[in-house]
Amino acid sequence: MWKILYWFKNLKFRSKILFICLLSSILPVTALGSYCYYQIQHILINRESEVLEESLNQAISSIDYKVTTYTNVINQIVWNEEVKRGVTTEYDNSYEMYLFYRDILDPLSLNNHFLYSEINTITIFSDNQMYPHGDILRPLTDIEQKSWLEQILETSTPKFVVSAAGQTFKVVSQIFDRNHSITNVVYIDIDYEHVFENMSRLFENNYGLVILDEYNKPVYTFQNFQEKYQSYELKTNELLKKLNDGSLQEDFVFKESSLTSYDWTAYLYRPLDTIYASTYKITVTVFIVILLCVLILFLSIYFLSRVTVRPLEKLEKNMELIEKGNLSVTVTNSSNDEIGSLIRRFSNMVHKLQEMINEVYKSKIAKQEYEMKALQAQINPHFFYNSLSLINSKAIIAEQEDISKMAQLLSTFYRTTLNRGKNTISVREELENTTSYIQIQRMMHSDSFDVRCEVDEEILEYTMLNLLLQPLVENAINHGIDHKESPGKAVLTITAKQSDNNLLFNVSDNGCGMEPELLKTILTTKTKGYGVQNVHHRVQLTYGVEYGLSYTSKLMEGTTVTLTIPKVN
Repeated sequence: MWKILYWFKNLKFRSKILFICLLSSILPVTALGSYCYYQIQHILINRESEVLEESLNQAISSIDYKVTTYTNVINQIVWNEEVKRGVTTEYDNSYEMYLFYRDILDPLSLNNHFLYSEINTITIFSDNQMYPHGDILRPLTDIEQKSWLEQILETSTPKFVVSAAGQTFKVVSQIFDRNHSITNVVYIDIDYEHVFENMSRLFENNYGLVILDEYNKPVYTFQNFQEKYQSYELKTNELLKKLNDGSLQEDFVFKESSLTSYDWTAYLYRPLDTIYASTYKITVTVFIVILLCVLILFLSIYFLSRVTVRPLEKLEKNMELIEKGNLSVTVTNSSNDEIGSLIRRFSNMVHKLQEMINEVYKSKIAKQEYEMKALQAQINPHFFYNSLSLINSKAIIAEQEDISKMAQLLSTFYRTTLNRGKNTISVREELENTTSYIQIQRMMHSDSFDVRCEVDEEILEYTMLNLLLQPLVENAINHGIDHKESPGKAVLTITAKQSDNNLLFNVSDNGCGMEPELLKTILTTKTKGYGVQNVHHRVQLTYGVEYGLSYTSKLMEGTTVTLTIPKVN
């Protein structure tokens, strides 16, 4: 022992780390691989059990449905008063008997054969003094197997006489009549293969199925095993023995289910080896993964001392550059350990810092551009007003009222638009400015559209950015009302109201509406001129991203744009 300790003590530090880490890693990796393997087997067995249960329940439901159907068929015959009267009547002549055959028995038989092709024969056995009529009516003495006859005569409930060995499926019941001593038994012979046809197609191979009646006699048996699994084929008595002593689950995964309409029990079973065989590839894969893990651990530990410090040194140098103002990231690391995560987060932080700086710069530039546009609009306003006043005077002298009105509206519109170089305006003035613009447009459109305004008087003294509503009205007229094709007069509707701490302005038209693709991109697609994108960006730059424009539109019905801004005194 002391030699081992001495040898370990004199190992290089890197070798010590390699030895300790490998020893502490192989054991948990091996344990984890083994645990995964057995868990996978357990999951597969549970899954197979669920599949068996689902398949068996579906098949049993099909048989249950068929059994119920055949019960209904025989009950329709047994409780048919015309049939009961016909087989218990003492006939005076053959003609009355013939009418019973022709009008009652033959149609009843043909109808059931037509509805249920799997029914081979429907026979009524009777000890009444009647002439036999093909397979439909036979003497009671023609019954070959009388073992079930006594049981039938004791009850009025239909009984199923099924034999797996003879592959026969019969439904029998007596026609119960307290007023006569005549014995009548209805006997329906059904195609055995048709009843159990679904049972032979539950799986492709390697499974067995047995259905037992109330006396544990086999009603149906089926086994289909590949050659290498033929040793799992069980005889019925062997299967019953394993079911009774509980040993079936040692070699098989199995499920049982009962028919709700009859006291039958079905057992579906598959060998466990078929499940284990499917885990062979998983076993090989787990073993390979364990070897690869050990190899990767060895290489990782070997290079640990060399690669741990180097990225930290690069990170430190990069931090020095950033401290000096250089926001470029020069250090990279593709590993998923703590150092790699630290470097990636550092890189993400620097990129976000760059984006925030760029965003601030862009916001300032955008705001300056908007202010520049406002300044450009203020160039020599007095010259413009004086020119409009001169036009108005000339129009009054010439008695041109339309020209005078147009000049006055233009003067009002541009006076509030320029707003003496200010960026904000009262809600009242903004609405007046918008109204002047609308009146100009109505004159230009020969009053071809109507205007409706609904304004909450309480909001008129709040302030807002100027020139927010006019571009919206301009869009509604140029792109909505001017292209209206639906019947009726065009209407432009403006509403202004308050909601909590916000002001809401709606500009609606009943024009042509917008295509869904345009509706999705109207606030993002670049357009020329002072459009709705400009309004939207100005609002968000001034008030925040939670404010701005929103659109709703339907083709041939119209468009509504909603402007939301905060209340500002």
